[in-house]
Amino acid sequence: MPDLAEATAQLLTPADAEPQTKNEAASPTSQAADGLSKSQLKKAKKRAAAARQETDALPGSGTTAADAANPVTKTTGGDVGTAKKKKGKKKVVQQTEPPTIPVKHFFPDGVYPQGEWQPYKNDQRWRETNEEKRALERSQVDMINEARQCAEVHRQVRKYIRTIAKPGIKMVDLCETLEGSVRALIEENGLAAGIAFPTGCSLNHVAAHWTPNAGDQTVLQYDDVMKLDFGTQINGRIIDSAFTLNFNPEFDPLIAAVQAATTAGVAAAGIDVRLCDVGEAIQEVMESHEIELDGNTHQIKCIRNLCGHSIGSYRIHGGKSVPIVKGGEATKMEEGEFFAIETFGSTGDLPFDLQTYWPIMSLLTFNRYL
Repeated sequence: MPDLAEATAQLLTPADAEPQTKNEAASPTSQAADGLSKSQLKKAKKRAAAARQETDALPGSGTTAADAANPVTKTTGGDVGTAKKKKGKKKVVQQTEPPTIPVKHFFPDGVYPQGEWQPYKNDQRWRETNEEKRALERSQVDMINEARQCAEVHRQVRKYIRTIAKPGIKMVDLCETLEGSVRALIEENGLAAGIAFPTGCSLNHVAAHWTPNAGDQTVLQYDDVMKLDFGTQINGRIIDSAFTLNFNPEFDPLIAAVQAATTAGVAAAGIDVRLCDVGEAIQEVMESHEIELDGNTHQIKCIRNLCGHSIGSYRIHGGKSVPIVKGGEATKMEEGEFFAIETFGSTGDLPFDLQTYWPIMSLLTFNRYL
């Protein structure tokens, strides 16, 4: 079989040959196609394409082999653009410092992240598979989602506050920054959304509910143990949560004891659980810990006249108290209730109102929906 150049030469007479470009000379013409079979024509086209690339890559052609392998389209004015446009990257929303972007912009579908799940207790396990109870839970999804939105605001704010709550900061500045962040992230709107209660930033022997007045000059110190307690709310559904900060590592055992006790209290809570049983579980874990201060070893104990509580709609204290020691009320937790499990650990032996020396701490008020 003759090659492409021979086939083209046989079909073109000198009279037919007009001035051609390099590419045209290397390509099969319509006349050449008339003299070739389909298989020959296919092979001829492949050879012509290879010859065209080699010719375009010659010096002075203005085209490189790499350009031939990646064809471009020439536009007016000499601009060269790719045949296929690159897709733009999806913009990722990132929180500012201090936080100012409402959390709803991070969840465009309006569904907020779930927290830690706890299984039902003992004879209540049937609720996990009962279709009627599962349908009831689905009917409350909007209310629960609002609570999760409040919780997400709380999480983002406390994450930032941990980065600025350092020795040397004024307590009043800390509280104003915290509350300003809550207002921005929750998009404060009167009673519909906003701060649930005044921020508490109690230090050392002050257990809870202290906050600086305007002009207060109190400054956070290295040896302080600070209990930071603040809340968020949407449509009356309140998230009440607290955490403790310390900078001197000698107080780390106190932190660990109260955290373990709080976790035990959350695990013990549930529908039809007696409140006194929750308190007993908290006390057992809390008082198994010790701390060494100034060369003396102290057992960490629960402050027995401080406790957690139920939470109602627009009511931070809903009427039920959750003790942190055994022997309290036998009242039961009920389906549909919200509870704040609060624990307070101390090195002292006296009730709260007589304790004045050793630091005390409440760590992480857990909200538990039943």
